[in-house]
Amino acid sequence: MSTIKSLKITTSRRQLLLTGLAALTLTGMSKALAREQSSALNTTTTHSKPKAKKPGAKRVVMLDPGHGGIDTGAIGHNGSKEKHVVLAIAKNVRALLRNHGIEAKLTRTGDHFIPLYDRVEIAHQHGADLFMSIHADGFTNPSAAGASVFALSNRGASSAMAKYLSERENAADELAGKAAKDKDHLLQQVLFDLVQTDTIKNSLTLGSHILRQIKPVHRLHSKATEQAAFVVLKSPSIPSVLVETSFITNPDEERLLGTPAFRQKIARAIADGVVSYFNWFDNQKAHAKRS
Repeated sequence: MSTIKSLKITTSRRQLLLTGLAALTLTGMSKALAREQSSALNTTTTHSKPKAKKPGAKRVVMLDPGHGGIDTGAIGHNGSKEKHVVLAIAKNVRALLRNHGIEAKLTRTGDHFIPLYDRVEIAHQHGADLFMSIHADGFTNPSAAGASVFALSNRGASSAMAKYLSERENAADELAGKAAKDKDHLLQQVLFDLVQTDTIKNSLTLGSHILRQIKPVHRLHSKATEQAAFVVLKSPSIPSVLVETSFITNPDEERLLGTPAFRQKIARAIADGVVSYFNWFDNQKAHAKRS
């Protein structure tokens, strides 16, 4: 009997230990999962706050050449790739802005892919005052032509073309798989506050300054700043626009985009628009102080 009792006690202790280990394991797994979910939320639902600027620091403009790497962007009839054309234009804009004493930076300097959400995050990490994504998109109809400027909208697209282009641009992350797409899916759940509403107003103003400079040198597809839910324009606090320099799917504009002269001309118009916006902004600020 004593042997049987000893076996029962040993068995009971073993079961108790196993039960305790199982509980500890489950608790550890639950905590790890909670940490993982918390980390995911922290990195995907909100952008970091823009880097604080020191008094007297240069203004920073983040230029974002669209597409890159596995994402070629639109392709013209003669094989021109949007990703190469817009990188060349962005580099021209950077040089021109630096001549004006503005610190211009690029989200990419070579042919590599960057998820849409991360492009905005790069602007925040550099404390950018403005964000501008540069494109030369395509359309199903090769007759579509001209330049356009877009700001963010939280009320739907301002036109059928704006809706088409935003859906096309937002689909870029599909090439990188589910992880990149999930970032914006969660981001879309963040409510727009008064800060972002004010940012959108400034983005619309920035767009109008750029269009005013482009108009004398190139045809406009849209005379006013359009709006749509472009992922890349979703910074809560940095005025952001997307510039469609031309339609690369239009044979005439594909030819123009392939020439250094046109790329420099459109870059100068964009840079002049940015300088004009900053002058306007400074005047508004000075006026507010006097009143």
